[in-house]
Amino acid sequence: MEELLREFFIIALLSTVVTFACHKVKIPPIVGFLITGALFGPSALGLVQNAQSVSILSEIGVVFLLFSIGMELSISELIRLRKPVFVGGTFQVGATIACFWLLAWWYWPENSMGSSLFIGFLMALSSTAIVLKILQQKALMESPAGRITLSILIYQDLIIIPMMLAVPLLAGANTPDYSASLLFTALRSLGIIVTIFLLARKGVPWLLKNVVRTKSREMFLISTIGICLGTAYLTEQLGLSLSLGAFLAGLVVAESEYSHSALEGILPFRDVFTSIFFISVGMLMDMNFFIDNIGMVLIAALLVLGIKGLIAGGDALRMGYPIRPAIIVGLALCQVGEFSFVLAKVGRTSNLLSVDNYQLFLAASILTMAATPFLLNAAPALADRVARRRAKNALAAEDETPPAHELADHLIVIGYGVGGKLLTRAANVSGIPYVVLEMNPDTVRHYAAEGEPIFHGDATHPAMLKHLGIHTARVLCIVISDPAAVRGITEVARHMNPGIHILVRTRFLGEVTALKELGASDVIPEEFETAIEIFTRVLSRYLVPRGEIEQFTNEVRAENYDMLRKVDIRGTTLGALQKHIPDLTVSVFTVEENAPLAGISFQEANLRQRASLTVVAVRRDDEVFAHPGGEFTLHPHDIVYVFSTPKGATSAAPLFTSGGSL
Repeated sequence: MEELLREFFIIALLSTVVTFACHKVKIPPIVGFLITGALFGPSALGLVQNAQSVSILSEIGVVFLLFSIGMELSISELIRLRKPVFVGGTFQVGATIACFWLLAWWYWPENSMGSSLFIGFLMALSSTAIVLKILQQKALMESPAGRITLSILIYQDLIIIPMMLAVPLLAGANTPDYSASLLFTALRSLGIIVTIFLLARKGVPWLLKNVVRTKSREMFLISTIGICLGTAYLTEQLGLSLSLGAFLAGLVVAESEYSHSALEGILPFRDVFTSIFFISVGMLMDMNFFIDNIGMVLIAALLVLGIKGLIAGGDALRMGYPIRPAIIVGLALCQVGEFSFVLAKVGRTSNLLSVDNYQLFLAASILTMAATPFLLNAAPALADRVARRRAKNALAAEDETPPAHELADHLIVIGYGVGGKLLTRAANVSGIPYVVLEMNPDTVRHYAAEGEPIFHGDATHPAMLKHLGIHTARVLCIVISDPAAVRGITEVARHMNPGIHILVRTRFLGEVTALKELGASDVIPEEFETAIEIFTRVLSRYLVPRGEIEQFTNEVRAENYDMLRKVDIRGTTLGALQKHIPDLTVSVFTVEENAPLAGISFQEANLRQRASLTVVAVRRDDEVFAHPGGEFTLHPHDIVYVFSTPKGATSAAPLFTSGGSL
């Protein structure tokens, strides 16, 4: 135990130093963990010797990682993204497996068919942890490239399970009873999966519901961990894998109403044990092999990056997306994924990989993961460069092509998400002519069939903007979630039509200045407008006069957040107001049948002069009339809310009851 604690102290200290250095050069922590294991493991400096203990704990990290992936997927999310997930993912995984299978068979002819196919399995997966983290940091998750990348990663996460189930079969692929064994194992696995899933579907909601009733956070957390580890253990005892059980448990919990709380509780454990997993992977790499075969390792890494990038980018093009998002998708998915290391360890145990091939895989894979942040940083600029070169050729070819619509003084909307749909709806109501450009081919097909003037293409291309009538348009509105594309579209549009009004939506306030320098007329930052909406509602709760709130928000928009430090605006609460007007109260009256106020208007009743009442609202059945005017007529059974003094409320009561008089 003392030795184990010593090892973990050294790991924690070294990984902190290395990941801090990686943070300085903007490399994800996962790469830092891999470097930590490789540099300080048994085959290099040897500061950590007990790699076996680290490896055992790393398996818990894999279990928690698959459990959290299962919770984050959910069946409803798979249905929403079904086409890019299953069509795009199947092509990317299938083409990658086929390509590397043939390459491995050609380069190592002594390998069995199963060994070569297993190498294809290893290369087909990409790093969910690294890629999604970088896309989130760059605010690209909602962009077309982000959606395609996420969809393919979801499919890869799903296909891990069949791959792991196939490993024992690949190890015996040359035996005569291979086909029968494959069918039997597949049916047996399917039966076990369905049985566990159905049992958990009934039992897990009941268990979580009763645990939540105890209002004990500790018990809820322990129960969640128990579901994860228990299901994983059960599947292993039935001859399947720990990872499969954890993934199934995650899918089941994802369908419950407590999934968000469960995920929140499990995340710290997942992050800690996953970090240990990546360190253990780094320790597996033989630094002597890496140094002695550095040329082969570099060639292998470049081959992986090139082939996987071409396949993933080609997949995006095949699904109908333009060249720009296709390049970003290719560079996002060109590395080897974390679950390839899990597969590789299983394959090594089953003799599907030789010692040298295993070390070559580890070294080349770690290099591809380390290169990913730099490739994704360069991806937008590279995509813009290629797109512009293609656009010049397209523009020359389309010089004689008339615009899609012979419109003038129209609105061009780039992006057909929530913002684009609301904008075109407003344009329809107002009678403003418009055209829409959208990258998602399925969206374009659907809405074009409904008669919407929507076209497919990339707005960074001058030819595409010309096709939309950029030279005769009055307003261009850009409502997409790709910062680099937004900048490119703004610059191109301003160059093509210096007089057009360009309105841009962006996520962050810090991008406003750069976009205006590129030619944007108005920039609406989401975080800024969200903050304005929040403080507007807060001020209204403190009874700040509406006119002052509107004046304040106009000044803030004009001068950005600097106004928050300059404007002196005061409000109060109803409670504080009552300190100055101690008799102020809110009273509620019901208009009874034959009451003096039944059937007459407020102007006729003259309640302010007659009883010092100020009517705030009237409720009639399920409808509320706020601040009713003088012409408003009261009906029997109306509920009237008024401001008054207690004395005024008492004297006014007969006006609302039967037998009273005005």
